[in-house]
Amino acid sequence: MTRLTQQVRIGGSGSLKVPRGLRVEALATYLRIPPGIQCVEDPSFEDPDTAERLFGPEAEQVYVPAWCCPPEVPEDRPPSRARPIKLTARQEAVLFLRYNYARLRLQRLIVEQRRRCCLSRAVAMVMWYQRVLRSRGELVRANMALVLAMAKRANIPSVDFLELASEGNMALLRSIEKFDVARGFKFSTYACRAILKAFNRLASRHGRYRQRFPVEFDADMQKPDLMANKHQQQWDESVQELRQILSCNLAAMTDLERRIVMFRFGLASKNDRMTLSDIGKKVGFSNERVRQILNSSLQKLRESLHRRFLAG
Repeated sequence: MTRLTQQVRIGGSGSLKVPRGLRVEALATYLRIPPGIQCVEDPSFEDPDTAERLFGPEAEQVYVPAWCCPPEVPEDRPPSRARPIKLTARQEAVLFLRYNYARLRLQRLIVEQRRRCCLSRAVAMVMWYQRVLRSRGELVRANMALVLAMAKRANIPSVDFLELASEGNMALLRSIEKFDVARGFKFSTYACRAILKAFNRLASRHGRYRQRFPVEFDADMQKPDLMANKHQQQWDESVQELRQILSCNLAAMTDLERRIVMFRFGLASKNDRMTLSDIGKKVGFSNERVRQILNSSLQKLRESLHRRFLAG
């Protein structure tokens, strides 16, 4: 496989170097390693068998399926797969211990790598950083539903729901970074309080922003509804032209046809449109006969309008 044959420095003072011989596949991960890694230490981390106990072949397996919002759940998926993910206290503790132990090992490797750049140490850093990302991803997926639950519970109408969810996701990540599983509390208790506090801070920021930059309706700042005005103008012109055709009988209609059209569409007066039944009573015809006369009259009007349009 291709290997790097040059040594480059990334970042500023005290940043990491890329050792010669590092594979290209690991380079992208190595360059993403942040210079400062913090972790929440646990007394069990000093045990030399901790790495084997947490990441070895005999380590406890914790399966966290991919999390998705209910509208994104495929219809053919069994209902059990769409239910919220619930970890036991033991599984939650295992995930946090893995996450913090991987950060601790990565933190120590970074310190040693700054003193003396080494290829084997860089490979180990890539491995532990991948474990950090994997453990954090599992914790995020297992607790993502807390954000939506707290966003619905907060009920802050002044803030968009998607903005609340975004702020809650950031609070969830910060909670995962700082949670100490050794205290014996459930992570959901800690995370929910942190998410609600983040929502309150967001609402306060929105309130201050609206006080400084009030947004109210100003007619002078609004664009006129040109399309609606143009449509109304065209409608008025069409009605006026139709009245002219009927009054001058340009469509060669009989007096009965003209009366039925004007009654049907309210052109005879300012009254509302008449139904076929009312027109039939007025002219002495059945509803069906009135409908036939109306259709014939409308066809004559269309032909007349078409001729006037072609004539310009």
